[in-house]
Formats: sequence, structure tokens, C-alpha cells
Amino acid sequence: MNKIVLASGSPRRKMLLEWAEIPFEVIVSDIDESFPPGTHPADAALLIAKNKNLAVYNLLSTSSPDSERIIISADTIVVLQDEIIGKPNDHDHAIEILKKLSGQKHAVVTAVVMKCTSKEISFVDTTYVTFNELTEDQINHYVSHYKPFDKAGAYAIQEWIGVVGIKSIDGDFYNVMGLPISRVVRMLHSAFS
Repeated sequence: MNKIVLASGSPRRKMLLEWAEIPFEVIVSDIDESFPPGTHPADAALLIAKNKNLAVYNLLSTSSPDSERIIISADTIVVLQDEIIGKPNDHDHAIEILKKLSGQKHAVVTAVVMKCTSKEISFVDTTYVTFNELTEDQINHYVSHYKPFDKAGAYAIQEWIGVVGIKSIDGDFYNVMGLPISRVVRMLHSAFS
């Protein structure tokens, strides 16, 4: 298989690829992660994932044009009742987001793009997560101790809040962490081997 590049600075995506024992390197290119108002959540995640992938693809094409690599990029969006919930701006915003999610079922949508010179594959995976009713003390504790400011929906399921706050999950647990890793592995073997 060709060399694999993860076009993401996410420590969680990096960890999932490591757990799958896939050798890779990380190359990140800053891109604009905005999308037009009214964009469907799956389309928004896919647009951002494609832009991340293309930025790294162009970077590699310029720096080492003869080297064939498979670039994997992803973007994760949290959706509550048709509202896209991004990353919190600050401490107070994180608390506000978690209060909204408390006792509610929401969707976690991750778009993945896998690209090499001759092929591009993309897919979207959705997992539904339901929170228990969270107390104000639980929310304050989590935000103060775990500082989830780089996380869509202001939480990481693999942290304390997931252990005490999640009532149920319908779908791929690892998708909520930011990468549906088993599907990525299957696609690498079926489409790129």
C-alpha cells in the first residue's frame, strides 16, 4: 500500500490510526472551515474534509510530485435538532453548549475523504448520542478540568463526560471520537490495495 498521510492535527484521529496499526505521517494545512449558511450538515462536513484533503494534496504535489500517497482527511460536526454546533469559543460557550446537549439526542456526523493521484473516495458516517440530564456541577467540572475547546459539541466521548454523561450511543463509537476507523481500514484495503 502507498504511504498514508493524515491531513489532520487531531490527536484523537492520530490515536485511532495508531490503534489500527496503520503507519502514517501527519501533514496539516490550515484551511477555512466555514461553509455557506443553510448547508446540510453532511454536506458541510464533506466540504471541509475535501478542502483539508485538497490543501495537503496540493502541498505534497508541489513538494514531492513523484511520491504517491493516500491522504486521509476528516471533519466532524455535531447536530442538535438541525442546528450545527461547532467548537466552543471559550469557557462560557462550552458550558452553554453542554447545557443544550443535556438530556438530548444529537447526531455526530463525520465526513472522510481518502485521495491519491488516481482515486478519491469519500463517505459520511453518522452516530446518534443521547446524554443523561447533566447537572450544572457536572458541566462546570468537565469544562474546568478537561477544557474541551477544540472539540465539536464541546465534549470528547472518551473523556470523563462520556463515562458519566452518555446515556446511549447508536452507531460507531469511534465516529464520535472523530474517525470511523473500522470503515477507514476496510476502505484502505478494498479500494487502495
